[in-house]
Amino acid sequence: MTPGGGSGPMKDCEYSQISTHSSSSPMESPHKKKKSAPKRKWEVFPGRNKFFCNGRIMMARQTGVFYLTLVLILVTSGLFFAFDCPYLSEKITPAIPAIGGILFFFVMGTLLRTSFSDPGVLPRATPDEAADLERQIDIANGSSSGGYRPPPRTKEVIINGQTVKLKYCFTCKIFRPPRASHCSLCDNCVERFDHHCPWVGNCVGKRNYRFFYMFILSLSFLTVFIFAFVITHVILRSQQTGFLNALKDSPASVLEAVVCFFSVWSIVGLSGFHTYLISSNQTTNEDIKGSWSNKRGKENYNPYSYGNIFTNCCAALCGPLSPSLIDRRGFIQPDTPQLAGPSNGITMYGATQSQSNMCDQDQCIQSTKFVLQAAATPLLQSEPSITSEELPLPGKTSISGPCATLTLGQPTPPSSMPNLTSDTGLTDMIPLKEEHEGHQFLTPEEAPSPPGMLPSGSPITHSHTMHVLSLASQDSLHEDSVRGLVKLSSV
Repeated sequence: MTPGGGSGPMKDCEYSQISTHSSSSPMESPHKKKKSAPKRKWEVFPGRNKFFCNGRIMMARQTGVFYLTLVLILVTSGLFFAFDCPYLSEKITPAIPAIGGILFFFVMGTLLRTSFSDPGVLPRATPDEAADLERQIDIANGSSSGGYRPPPRTKEVIINGQTVKLKYCFTCKIFRPPRASHCSLCDNCVERFDHHCPWVGNCVGKRNYRFFYMFILSLSFLTVFIFAFVITHVILRSQQTGFLNALKDSPASVLEAVVCFFSVWSIVGLSGFHTYLISSNQTTNEDIKGSWSNKRGKENYNPYSYGNIFTNCCAALCGPLSPSLIDRRGFIQPDTPQLAGPSNGITMYGATQSQSNMCDQDQCIQSTKFVLQAAATPLLQSEPSITSEELPLPGKTSISGPCATLTLGQPTPPSSMPNLTSDTGLTDMIPLKEEHEGHQFLTPEEAPSPPGMLPSGSPITHSHTMHVLSLASQDSLHEDSVRGLVKLSSV
């Protein structure tokens, strides 16, 4: 380093720290792709529905008429509060705008609750459930195999003494429960299906029927309320300035009166019809089809009616609200869970990794026996037998005869090995080492010569010496391998 400016180039050199946690293995790419966020169930929902606010709002796909309903209610109510209520509160009472405001907020709340909620959609069958159902249908029909047989479309159940047919839905692959039906517009089976209402932009079923009824009932009151006080406003002005001048002074009142006049009949009539359905505990779908009779004595009496108008109304409007069955905001679970490998990185022999934590002691013992036999087989086949002139290895049994031919796939242990049928034979045969470091295998050149095996002046040639050492090193290798496998089997 030179004095003064010798250290300048060293200051410009920077070292970046190597992250040891960037990848789980050295073979992985340093530029890993970001994991995609898990999808929610509403994103892959099979029906024809639209979802908003991350699945919190559920509507039908055709929502044009729903927006028309919103515009009619908002515009008519807005004109009434802006042009009629100031005059009426001054001339009659301030309670008029207060009552109108309460009705308006109740109408809007029940409308949005009906339109944005799950009407009671039934989840479709999974492929496994559909296959199991088809298997049950085949068994019920007595067709074990052979040609195609379509499943029956109905089943019969008894409810309050009345036979009810359950229809099979070929779209959802389920037998629909009683009172359920498949909506062709939303392409869903809906529990206690009443009808599909385009004015609210949703199906009307078990989970939103009470809100739909309160919507049309409160809308009837609001329509009648606005129409009555608009007429009152026009009459009061006409008494002061004349009828034509009153219409010219308040053109908004004319528009409100026209809208309310043409809508009040349908709204009030619809409210009366659903009041009748609630009192008899029927649905619009059942009433149109004529499924049940109101008279208890007839054969097709309604099995769902409690026989009391008050009880039927309480059951439809005040009963507990059932939870949604589709869990549209839940996360999608993978079809096949990933199997975690062993924590120590050792490959399990005789069993797959998915079964390593599940196999019992007998399976591990049988697998270890098989591996021990396979490890002992090369000792019998790889080298020729040692002649009587050669000195046996210390601790080894000499093999005086040729080896018998072994059948492929069924290795047999040598006669010198003890019986492996008992659980204690493994540990008695080979002592386990206490060390936990890995085995080091020696080449034939590095293998030490056992004491007393090759005395000085022995007539054995160099090639024959390497032949014996190769056999000794191979025996040591197999012995170490077998000991390692015994360790694995005992873990």
